[in-house]
Amino acid sequence: MTLRPASASWFELLTSREELGAALDCLATTGVVQLQAYSQSEQRLALPDLRTVLAEHETLARRYGHYWPHAAASRPGPQHALLEAPREALEAVRAWAAAADPLIAELEGLAQSAEDSRLLGDLARQGGESLARLDRVAGAGPVLAGRAYMLAEGGAPQALPAKVLIQRIPIEGRLFLVAVGPAEDIAVLDQALAARKAHSIPLPEGLPADPAALAAHIERRRVDIAAREKSARAELDALAREHNLPAALGELALAAWLVTNVPDLPVTEHFAWITGWCADADDARLKAALDARGLHYLLRFTNAPEDSIPPSVLRNPAWARPFEVFGRLMGVPGTREADPSIVLALIAPLMFGYMFGDVVQGLVVAIAGFVLRDRLPALRLLVPGGLVAIAFGFAFGSAFAREDLIEPLWLHPLSEPLTVLGTALGFGVMLIIVGLLLNALQFHWRGETARWLATDAGLLVAYLGIVGTVLDARALWALPLGLAWSLAGSALVAGKDRLGALGHAAGEALERLLQLGVNTVSFVRVGAFALAHAGLSTAVVGIADASGQAYWPVLVIGNVAIIALEGLVVGIQTTRLILFEFFIRFLTAQGRPFEPLAPPESEPLPRSK
Repeated sequence: MTLRPASASWFELLTSREELGAALDCLATTGVVQLQAYSQSEQRLALPDLRTVLAEHETLARRYGHYWPHAAASRPGPQHALLEAPREALEAVRAWAAAADPLIAELEGLAQSAEDSRLLGDLARQGGESLARLDRVAGAGPVLAGRAYMLAEGGAPQALPAKVLIQRIPIEGRLFLVAVGPAEDIAVLDQALAARKAHSIPLPEGLPADPAALAAHIERRRVDIAAREKSARAELDALAREHNLPAALGELALAAWLVTNVPDLPVTEHFAWITGWCADADDARLKAALDARGLHYLLRFTNAPEDSIPPSVLRNPAWARPFEVFGRLMGVPGTREADPSIVLALIAPLMFGYMFGDVVQGLVVAIAGFVLRDRLPALRLLVPGGLVAIAFGFAFGSAFAREDLIEPLWLHPLSEPLTVLGTALGFGVMLIIVGLLLNALQFHWRGETARWLATDAGLLVAYLGIVGTVLDARALWALPLGLAWSLAGSALVAGKDRLGALGHAAGEALERLLQLGVNTVSFVRVGAFALAHAGLSTAVVGIADASGQAYWPVLVIGNVAIIALEGLVVGIQTTRLILFEFFIRFLTAQGRPFEPLAPPESEPLPRSK
């Protein structure tokens, strides 16, 4: 456990060309490897060829993807032809597509026929006895023509051909039209309704003359279409098995993973060289994974190439890892910056709980964070925040927005508002001092301890003098002492143009002290929100008391509203204070993030319905 991020270690691994895929898969499963190509070799992994293969695969996927089965998981093993296998897989997909085209065209036609039958069934059921004889409409001709249409209700054009007889049947927000008229006028009607995006419902031959038998006939037609669709899908599945389509799709998914995640690694006719960064300090985990697969390799950890920037690795205990999210809002701490996650694991719940002190509400927040921790990892922060809110609920004597159920272990916020505000201000002073000390630690890691002692140490003394006057007015003497210290030290370390350096240091010192004052006062809002929470709770209880018999429903609804509203506002304020009042003292987040190689996965494409 350390405040300083570690530098990732540079590793180099030599393996056979045939075992390259298995080696990459092993490295990915460890979760501690980030690849980075580095070699003077002119021969590289043939990724451009794979990209050409994948481009054609994507084209095929747009046309046939909804008819593909799930891709079989492809995990490369020894002797896996990582560069040649995708081409063979693409050939298999092409062959399947050529054989499946007639079936797919038939399935698409059957799907349209099924939709038409459904609409025709709706028309037959809702039209009732008043519905025109559809068998005669379908058989009109050769001079006359008949049609059935479906469009949004109210979407029919106002001007219709005068010689066309039209029956309007509104059904559940849709308008069905049955039309009979001269063929040339029906053609005009087709064009007019097509402009209104009407759907023309084909009227099949063989419709019964008896309207009572029409619904049964349409149902038999629907069953026949469903049976043929099932048969066609079975034939399509048989083609997939014949061409081993799941394995081919899995192989192409593996190629896509390779192109997306693996840089242009150098290869020769027989060997491949894998290089990159490892989050571990030694090679034990990598060797264990490679040995478990029985691979042949040479592995070494060595100095990183010149001018390379190692990624920062955060090695926090499990209880502090959720708080890394705050630092990542600004970036990643560099290897000579402080990682504030452990400090935040202590201060962030304190701020949240102080502003949201209630036993029952804090319990609800903690349970919600625990239940939703896997769905959204950031919500894990609600667990410690809710637990500290419970603790402050006992301190404030607040439970379920009521202050008469338990005695406060400290005080009721509304009874002593100045104490609540003063405590928050004192907390802010301590947090700012922690930030200044972390900045001093960073100077030490950069080998600039003497520079910090000569300059920033004086500003720390001046700040302590300002805030110390609250306890003893004599502490104000530290303000001019600290300023003189900082100005003299800045001139001393300047070397040349010390007078100019003195003027620059004076302006900077004034700006930073003003900034420290503003940042300190900002923490009063922690106490203000604690008072606002107590006031809102009092208001909810007052409304519940005035509601008479609806006391408990109103109280429950009020507490839910407080949890939703105050929880969001308090979370935002906690984040704001951390980012703009605490991090500004020391964190620049100029590190390079560690992005581990993800293992290959086969993502299934959706099947058509």
